Amino acid sequence: MRWLIALPVSMALAGAAAATEVKGSSRIDAVTVYPSGAEITRIAHVQLEKGEHTLLFTDLPAEAVAGSIRVEGKATARLQIGSVDTRSVSVPRGDEAVAASERRRIEDAIEKLKDDRSALKASITGAQTQKRLIDNLTKLPSTPAPAGAAPSTQPDWGQLFELVGKRTAEAQKAILDSEIKVRDVERQVKDLEGKLASLAPSQQARTEVKVALTAEAALEADMTVRYQVQNASWTPFYDARLSVGSKAEAPKLQLIRRASIRQRTGEVWDNVALALSTARPSAGTAAPVLTPVTVDLETERVATAVQPPAAAPRQARRRSLQPEPNGAAREEEGCPEGRTCVLLEPRLVKKELVKEEVASVDVEAFQAVYGIAGRTSVPDTGETKRVEIDEMALEPGLVVRTVPKREEKAYLYAKITTAKGAPVLPGQVSLFRDAIFVGTGQLPLLAPGEEHELGFGVDDSIRVRYALAEEKRSKTGIISTTKIDARSYRTSVKNLHERTIEVSVLDQVPVSQNTDITVELTGNTAPSRRDVDNKRGILAWDFKLEPAEERVIDFGYRAAWPAAKNVTYGEGS
Repeated sequence: MRWLIALPVSMALAGAAAATEVKGSSRIDAVTVYPSGAEITRIAHVQLEKGEHTLLFTDLPAEAVAGSIRVEGKATARLQIGSVDTRSVSVPRGDEAVAASERRRIEDAIEKLKDDRSALKASITGAQTQKRLIDNLTKLPSTPAPAGAAPSTQPDWGQLFELVGKRTAEAQKAILDSEIKVRDVERQVKDLEGKLASLAPSQQARTEVKVALTAEAALEADMTVRYQVQNASWTPFYDARLSVGSKAEAPKLQLIRRASIRQRTGEVWDNVALALSTARPSAGTAAPVLTPVTVDLETERVATAVQPPAAAPRQARRRSLQPEPNGAAREEEGCPEGRTCVLLEPRLVKKELVKEEVASVDVEAFQAVYGIAGRTSVPDTGETKRVEIDEMALEPGLVVRTVPKREEKAYLYAKITTAKGAPVLPGQVSLFRDAIFVGTGQLPLLAPGEEHELGFGVDDSIRVRYALAEEKRSKTGIISTTKIDARSYRTSVKNLHERTIEVSVLDQVPVSQNTDITVELTGNTAPSRRDVDNKRGILAWDFKLEPAEERVIDFGYRAAWPAAKNVTYGEGS
């Protein structure tokens, strides 16, 4: 029978002095990445004898959020956790045994090079001594014979000078060669000393987890350590692939959901089970609290401008402490008037132990967890890792939208309804029409079942023509004259597709900003919608065009205002 153990972290620094210390070595098995942050799951296998033990994990990164660390596991016999403590420590970086061996090899090489340098310097000294002795031979012709010495045969000075010159050149060359070798040896020594300095034992910050355990018998246990880190994120992006179909084939749209993952947590996620969550554990847990804002009359002595405060004024802190999620304490602000308040420093507050909850998908709250197939590796360099999440096959409705006042072009849109289940998160979408990349767009946050339109570029099978049919300015009236500006436009739209297509034509009329100005809509073709998207003066004509059918829209406006005044036309928001 295997026993299940689980315990959240206690921040109390209690330990068992008599416990046997066991160093655990863990590896990352699974990672759940949030839009901001990630949860890491490490696993370790340990063997324990009967009795009390202290299990140490020093391979957690320095930025592990202390309040998020949890330890659980399964054992072959009853195993009880007494406490779980954490602290920041410095540990040697990398494999210290390998680094020590490499340092020893470099030290031996430096020692040999220094011995070679000493031998070369000794040879330089010998060559210099030999050169001085040879130089002394050149002084023999001018050296007088000792007093009372018998006459001797004079040497062949020519041969002597030739020998001196030859030996001097050889000695000089030996000195130069040895000096060159010394410089080369010194460069090698300097390079090796630099490498040796880089291999000096270095330290890196880590989070140490100390677990107090009591085993009722010798056992084996599979331990799991979970914790959160901040410096990680994922963002969604999409491919939208539209097949417009034909007269006999309905259009189809494939929405491929992908994710871009980055992390700089100080640890490599190598061959891990990767999941992406839409939850935001670091986004706060409660709504902000509003404080009363008052307004009063100015006094005669102090005239203060009444302005809504940007933030509540900071007051002295009271003695009551409230626990924070990270295990520290915060101090409530505000001190009763007329009372003396003592400023308190934050202190640790013991947290209640809680059991681990099983993760769930909350679709209504726009939360979902996507498990990536297979196992994945993500480096800690901040480089982008791209993975595919899923694919959605949608049945879009096609509509053509044109704004002929701006362009005599029609643009193809696909109206989609998102599938049931997880929401579609905001992100960039790459648009493909019949396997041809046409550009990029942006998807907003879409709840399951929500509608949205994606633009797929110009539709050359819809021909649009736009013209100013009439423009007339005049005055009317005898006593009170009125200026009139009347304009008429003609728009024609023809369907060159083999099937019926929905068309939406957009245009506008001026919007009066003054009661003295009146604007009337004229023309034979009434719009289907007015003030489109709550924008005043924007008009829309919606209709269906059969193959080869052409529709003509005649519309215009008549603006009138007092003749004594002038008007201006401007773009509004």
